[in-house]
This record gives sequence, C-alpha cells and structure tokens, in this order.
Amino acid sequence: MINVEWGKLPFGYFKTDYNVRCYFRNGEWGKLEVSSSEYISIHMAATALHYGQEAFEGLKVFRGRDGKIRIFRWQENAKRLQNSARGILMAEVPDEVFKEAVWTVVKLNEKFVPPYGTGASLYIRPLLAGTGPQVGVKPASEYLFMVFVGPVGPYFKEGFKPVKVQIARDFDRAAPLGTGVFKVGGNYAASLRAGERAHAEGYSAALFLDAREKKYIDEAGPANFFGIKNNTYVTPKSVSILPSITNMSLRQLAIDLGLTVEERPIPVEELESFEEVGACGTAAVISPICAIDDRDNNQIYTYCKDGNAGPISTKLYQKLQAIQFGDEPDIHGWVEVIE
Repeated sequence: MINVEWGKLPFGYFKTDYNVRCYFRNGEWGKLEVSSSEYISIHMAATALHYGQEAFEGLKVFRGRDGKIRIFRWQENAKRLQNSARGILMAEVPDEVFKEAVWTVVKLNEKFVPPYGTGASLYIRPLLAGTGPQVGVKPASEYLFMVFVGPVGPYFKEGFKPVKVQIARDFDRAAPLGTGVFKVGGNYAASLRAGERAHAEGYSAALFLDAREKKYIDEAGPANFFGIKNNTYVTPKSVSILPSITNMSLRQLAIDLGLTVEERPIPVEELESFEEVGACGTAAVISPICAIDDRDNNQIYTYCKDGNAGPISTKLYQKLQAIQFGDEPDIHGWVEVIE
C-alpha cells in the first residue's frame, strides 16, 4: 500500500509508476510500450511544438464499495480523440489501441486507484502528438500516443460547493469554425489569461461568450455550462464548444429524472432567469455556480443564496457519481469493470 491522504488530494499531477506509449510510423501503429520515465524524447522540429498538432483526453476510473475498478464511458473518449485527430490532421488512434493502452496503464498503477469513500478517483490522461519533423506548415508523418495516470481530488478546490465565475468579454477561447470542438491544447492556451485574471480577482474560472457576437454563453475554460429552470436542463449549442461527455451524460440523467432537455443558444440576459447554474466536465463532474460576475457590465447574477447547491444539480451529481462508483444500476451501459 502507498501512504496518501486520499481525501486531501488536489487536482494536479501525481507521479505514478508507469505510463504507456505507442508510435505511428510508416503508416501504422506499432506495439504498446511500457515506460517508467516521466519524459519523452521529441525532435526539435516536431509538429506538436511548432504547429500545435497535439490533442488529449481526460477520463477517470473509480474504485467501488465492492473493490472493483470501474471506467466511465471510455468509448466516448476514444471517439472524441479520433475526432480531434481528424480536425488537425493527425493519425487516428483505433479503439483497440486506445483500450489496450488504458487497461494496461490502469492495471500497472492499480495501487494508485483511490479507495472507495475518499471522494478521489484515478485520472487518465491520453495524449496524441505529432512527433515527425516539419519546417513547412504541414502534418507530421509520425505520431506518439501515450497515456499516464494519477490520483486526483476535485478540479475546483471547493469540490461540490458553489463557486463564483467571471464572464470574460475581452478574450475568446475559440473561434467559430476553428478548433473549439476539438480537445486540443491551443484552446486551453487561449483561455489561460482570462482564467488567471479570474483567479486573481477571486473567481474560480472565466466564462466565455461566443466569439462572433458576444451575445451567448459559450463555455468555461475547463468545463461546459448548464442552467436549470422550469424543470428544464439547458446547455449551450455552439460550433465552438467542446462536446463534453459529462454534459452528455447529465442530459440523459436529467431526462431520467423527468426534466426537459434543451441544447440551444443561451443569451447572457437569460442568466437572470435560471434557478440553478453549473459547470460540468470530467475533471469537475459538476461545479455548482453561486454567482456569475459580468465584470464589464457591472452585473452580477446570483444563485443558491443559502450557500448550497440547488436540488436538481445535487440530484444529478449524486446520480452520476453513484453510477460511476457502482452504487446504482448502470442502466445505460456507461461503466465497464477493469478486471
């Protein structure tokens, strides 16, 4: 056993014993390699470094009350990584390579899967990068797919407690018809300045508006947005938002709970009418929002005035976590046990 204060883990890098790697060369994927090194050797002219040919994923495994290790909707992550690869012209990682890599790295690092009841999970980070050298602007001919893992706590230090976010009108996370729908590093680099300013001013995250008109909610830097009103779950529909697997799951759970689900543009002014709002994603799961500060318009929208998350957000969070940890039946077939 390892000595870790599981209940106090932040969401951050944690060194584990092994990672796995696979290379695409001469038009095909090679054999999976196991490594104990935290470093990779990369050509100084690699396209990942010069032209942003890089995409990644994030998914989690959970140790249940029965001791079994469960992984949540990995097929959707494999599919999204393939979509990102198509979007920036990289070699696609086949489902079987993705699964073999994930299963292998989880089994090799099983002692780092947090115990049931600690609130922590094992985070899995698949990475796909162009390693072949190019000086002209063109895709690489060689790629590296690697997966590393680490135990994590909640993404926002507050956990499932309401947070404050700040609308950033003077920054764009991604442009329409750009890379916003792909999980590529450039989108996150573009969110850093707004995010760091939000942190410095006392907020957990920046909330971006659509880049074209600055009229509609887009997404937070690290998560999708949703609002609840009139027994309806509402989430933005946009060509520049990353399709969140957590959001997709919450929409289904909302239907299961008898809510109506709407995916549509959400004008900023509509924030005033929501009963509950939140941010959702693999890292955060659900982060309830208690206040949204439109810093440039001197407007603050407030929610959960008693300091607690709203009842529907709470039900959705508890339901999703219960499925992930194996405490409730998985009627949608989202969870797979890693034997």
